[in-house]
Amino acid sequence: MATVSAERQASIVSSLTVDVPSPYLLFLGDTTELPYAKTALGLRDWAPEKCVGEYALPGATVSTGLTRLTPAEAHARGARSLVIGVANRGGTLNPEWLPALIESLEVGLDVVSGMHARLADNRELDAAARRLGRRLIDVRRPPAGIPIASGRKRSGQRLLTVGTDCALGKKYTALVLAREFRRHGVDADFRASGQTGILIAGTGIPLDAVVSDFVAGAAELLSPDADDDHWDVVEGQGSLFHPSYAGVSLGLLHGTQPDVIVMCHEERRERTLGLEDFPLPSLEAAIDMNLRLVRRTNPRVRCAGVSLNTSGLDASQVRAVLAERQAQLGMPVADPLRSGPELEELVVSCLSPNPSRA
Repeated sequence: MATVSAERQASIVSSLTVDVPSPYLLFLGDTTELPYAKTALGLRDWAPEKCVGEYALPGATVSTGLTRLTPAEAHARGARSLVIGVANRGGTLNPEWLPALIESLEVGLDVVSGMHARLADNRELDAAARRLGRRLIDVRRPPAGIPIASGRKRSGQRLLTVGTDCALGKKYTALVLAREFRRHGVDADFRASGQTGILIAGTGIPLDAVVSDFVAGAAELLSPDADDDHWDVVEGQGSLFHPSYAGVSLGLLHGTQPDVIVMCHEERRERTLGLEDFPLPSLEAAIDMNLRLVRRTNPRVRCAGVSLNTSGLDASQVRAVLAERQAQLGMPVADPLRSGPELEELVVSCLSPNPSRA
């Protein structure tokens, strides 16, 4: 099995920081489905100081609620980059976006993308950037030299957010839990594994852009050895039950070797996003499958609770639904974007000592 030295691993980890000029103008393209605007929404919620406004094409029905600006207006207000805030299925560059992207380059903005498609692979866009002296920045580009996973148990403690589906709150849950851990006086870091998290944190590895044999190795790099009382709160990706994205989810499970998982689910979502023929598993089945697979690299793993996305419910329904799910599952259930005793109970459960570690 190929291995790398500690020095080489440290060098790779140090290369994970991304250099993206800010502030940003968030580009929504012609998006009509809210889940696909998760990059723009994530930056609005978690890096608002870096966002000057949004830019959408005719036909777009999704908004971040930020001020609508043209690229020229955004540049005049201090913006230095146009960030493509859309994560469409397949991560492709829509040809209909090209005039807007080139317009942004022409007024002095760099263009930033977290999609699978490389910006410079588009000849027209690449030629415009070269002519204007602007940068095309692809965030979804893993570092070179990622090793194959070793399976070696690392020091420190880790939490991984997992889900019944994609685009339902794994990143938000990880960000909230890392923040709450620190409020409890715990040394904790958010570890980004996707393009939006990387733009928020300024560092990370886009695991779904890593060659499959190296995904678990990348997850090991993402959560390296740490002090025994340090927590890495790792952003999950995809779902073991998603026909398109289960591969990266499994590699992340094995490589992260989490001590704790938190299951994420959207209340009332019953079908797989983008693949409606596939029903979602029950929460019990999803928790059981994740625990069984994690035990391959960390037999001491436990599920601390459930993060329930209740954005589709009336506020008056939320508390009753959370209580119903908690009674059903016998573990804390909270919506991390709604403060209250449920969230505190979930945090305490995450931080509770694992008897098998004692």
